[in-house]
Amino acid sequence: MASLQRYTDRRVLITGGGSGIGQATVLRILEEGGRVVAADISEPGLKDTVAKADAYADRLTTVLVDVGDEESVKAAVAEAVRTLGGLDTLVNVAGILRSAHFVETTLADFEKVLRVNLVGTFLVTKEAIPALRQGNGPAVVNFSSTSANFSHPYMSAYAASKGGIQSMTHALAMEFSKDGIRFNSVQPGSISSGMTDGTGESKSSIGPGLPSDTNFALFGKTAPMLPLPNGAIFAQPDAVAAVVAMLGSPDAYFITGTEVRVDGGSHM
Repeated sequence: MASLQRYTDRRVLITGGGSGIGQATVLRILEEGGRVVAADISEPGLKDTVAKADAYADRLTTVLVDVGDEESVKAAVAEAVRTLGGLDTLVNVAGILRSAHFVETTLADFEKVLRVNLVGTFLVTKEAIPALRQGNGPAVVNFSSTSANFSHPYMSAYAASKGGIQSMTHALAMEFSKDGIRFNSVQPGSISSGMTDGTGESKSSIGPGLPSDTNFALFGKTAPMLPLPNGAIFAQPDAVAAVVAMLGSPDAYFITGTEVRVDGGSHM
């Protein structure tokens, strides 16, 4: 159990809470005493989260949502706010990845990635703003990626969406600074998740879903510098969840409009 209890009496909505980093974030914030609504498009994923959070079941509620659909987002955020009685922290984890050669990327796939990742973050945040304005030390943590600032081959749509999220986070941090709402983002890299093991809807940038003729030499600059157990190339999702928990808590009261890279030194 986490020794910190920064989320006692805090009300938290986490999208993408059914797997990977989103699920790890749900568990971490529950361990720190928070009341959480986990939102995801996958009902089996949410059931798995509930099973893993058994000790904190009285503080966890789930809701199905398609973050790329405005009506679904409106209904899910309203339900979350009703359930929690308000909102103090929003974490926008939900996202997908499509890996392909740029010239073979379809318009449908490019737009789908932007719709879920970038537009989804916009829609959820927009619906949450009224509740956050009334929240206690309100904070939003968005998910950018190391691909927003550094070259990651075969993932142009994903990189574009994450760059957009990062820029939007800066703009929102300024716009809502006098409302006291903090906006920050994390930039995960080399993290095990549904995207990297192929179990989520999305597939990996360095794993399932890559082109059959992938040139793996192009990934040389994305390898983490810090050693991982048993020669692993991906860190566990809790590495990111710990940073998210800090940024969404009162401990980060003087941090806004920035991003924290969590990549084991891949891009030093």
